[in-house]
Amino acid sequence: MKIPQLRKQPEKKNCHGYTWVDDYSWIHQDNCLEILQDTSKLNSEVKKYLDQENSYTKENMKDTKNLQKKLFSEIEGRIKLDDESLAYRDKKYEYWTKTTKEGNYFKKLRRKIGETKTECYFDGDIESKGKKFFSTGDLAVSYNDELLAFSVDDKGGEYFTIFIRRISDNKIIEKIDSTAGGVVWAYDDKSFFYRKHDSQKRPRQIFQHKLGTSSKEDKLIFNEKDERFTCSIDTTSCEQFYLIETGEHTTSEVYYLKKDEEEFKPKLFFKREEGILYSIDSFDGYWYMHTNKDAEDFKISRCEHKKINEWKDFVPPKNGILIGGLTFLKEWILRTEVSDALAKVFVRNKKNNHEEQLVFTDEKVISPGVSLMQKDRDTDTIRIGYESPKTPARTYEYNIKTKEKKLVKEQEVPSGHNVENYIVERLNCTSHDDREIPITITYHKNTKLDGSAHLLLYGYGSYGTSMSPNFSTSKFSLIDRNIIWATCHIRGGLERGMAWWREGKMLNKKNTFSDFISCAKFLIKRKYTSEKKIIALGGSAGGLLVSNVVNQSPEIFLGAIMAVPFCDNLTTNLDHSLPLTKGELKEFGDAKNNKEHFEYIRSYAPYDNIKKKNYPHILITTSLSDSRVLFDEPTKYCAKLRDYKTNNNLLLLKCEMDAGHGSRSGRKNIIEDTAFDYAFALKIAEKET
Repeated sequence: MKIPQLRKQPEKKNCHGYTWVDDYSWIHQDNCLEILQDTSKLNSEVKKYLDQENSYTKENMKDTKNLQKKLFSEIEGRIKLDDESLAYRDKKYEYWTKTTKEGNYFKKLRRKIGETKTECYFDGDIESKGKKFFSTGDLAVSYNDELLAFSVDDKGGEYFTIFIRRISDNKIIEKIDSTAGGVVWAYDDKSFFYRKHDSQKRPRQIFQHKLGTSSKEDKLIFNEKDERFTCSIDTTSCEQFYLIETGEHTTSEVYYLKKDEEEFKPKLFFKREEGILYSIDSFDGYWYMHTNKDAEDFKISRCEHKKINEWKDFVPPKNGILIGGLTFLKEWILRTEVSDALAKVFVRNKKNNHEEQLVFTDEKVISPGVSLMQKDRDTDTIRIGYESPKTPARTYEYNIKTKEKKLVKEQEVPSGHNVENYIVERLNCTSHDDREIPITITYHKNTKLDGSAHLLLYGYGSYGTSMSPNFSTSKFSLIDRNIIWATCHIRGGLERGMAWWREGKMLNKKNTFSDFISCAKFLIKRKYTSEKKIIALGGSAGGLLVSNVVNQSPEIFLGAIMAVPFCDNLTTNLDHSLPLTKGELKEFGDAKNNKEHFEYIRSYAPYDNIKKKNYPHILITTSLSDSRVLFDEPTKYCAKLRDYKTNNNLLLLKCEMDAGHGSRSGRKNIIEDTAFDYAFALKIAEKET
């Protein structure tokens, strides 16, 4: 089959005295935000080209058709399709989630406390009928248990319609189009709050909608004027206030509203200060603030409601340890912290301030969690749990006072899973500047560590997002075929505190890429794998990572899988009309208004740094309705790479025509997409079994 060729239409670009030519910028449409809601507005020539790429990918992957089916069966076989979550006890009802063997989406169930009759108040399979894409943004039952608010995106562009349903007769009584998806009920059940986008699809306005009135009458509660910032609204743990938080990745500001106000007027806690993040909660007559002001890795301060200017440290800062947020009970306070890329959970006795760590297991590399099991906070019993790269999730009921622990749910793997067959290791490799990079490695006990094994190297490294050592059933389709799974906790995340993030963003962004390459070379040196046996995997900003490292060091990698990759980041950074650009200027820099930032981004931007050389096998996936990484970025990247690569390795582009940022919607589609990616990895590794 003929390799698709995107038509070239050279466009000269200029910025800060630099001139360059972009052959493929013409595919970006000025009405790109309209396309997110109506894909029929896509340029017909571009549509034809994407169809050709999809056909080309299908043709080159047809020899894996049976393998894809086998992988699908394996992955699905490890999922308990007919499953139920543990119930959460509200005031009158207990609520839980259910999935079925036949279904593709979840159901929401409830029953009155003390009764046996169950009612389904939301059925995703029914709601999604006739829709090619279906995603819920929010599901919230009113405080009086009578109404359900839910939001739906049926295109993938993250424009949500809010519906209000009367649960008793299943009747829709209210509808609001084109929102940002979140719904927060007012405590009196007479109204709710929601967010709306501006013209650039940035959620910067909060409205109050009163039931029984037209949405045209909705009252604007908050309007963020800074285009960098986006806002949200939520309730406090004490259920006495509403909180409005506005900000971007590095700076925030919080306002509060009293629940009994006749006219809501937001009141500011602390004026925004560049580089200072803070969030607020309230419980038992105190305000609690989680902030990095005078505490690089955060601290928690508190003050009495009546003494709002008298803040005192409650959980002081700790060097190199990231302090997390709080969960409140009447007699106890739970909190988290992260050190050396591993999370810990602590419980504090409010009477004597004694604090101790909760120990979940003897395993060292785990992802722990804690949650409440009821609305009434006057209890000593909570749910705690953990999972690890080899151990399915386990949930316990735990009495804080007596320390009694009872296993109440264990993630079931229907096709079978023997924890003893797998080995998890935590290693540290030295990067180019002597920083120690943690790596979490999972492999089958029979896999030989003599350099003969293939290895999938996963990374992200942006926005202060940490990669937790979670359990994933799908990974074992690779691990059981002697492919080692390695996750790099590279700079740009928060695994080792705020410095870890700071050293991987802005004018330090190249550290993210160097860390990943250092991890690859380290694993080769330690005989976990060898050159040309590593497959790099990353999505979104992780796609920026992967598309960069295959430019820098293609000789290391056998292949690369880039999911919705942020690979034309210079073009996007220069365009301040796009939804995310202005909110990310403190993450990547402002190439449009700062020459130094421009030169730095240009020096590593994947699309702008493609060279004539041999490249590894590459699979690129994108989605037509992706509002975060527009489809034109990976499309342009693929077209240019075809022009420059000097070998015959596979280069495939797969564009989902009915999806958003990530995979298609629905359990079966998600499994199919995973099976496709894994089939590509096994194909290039010549493990088509």
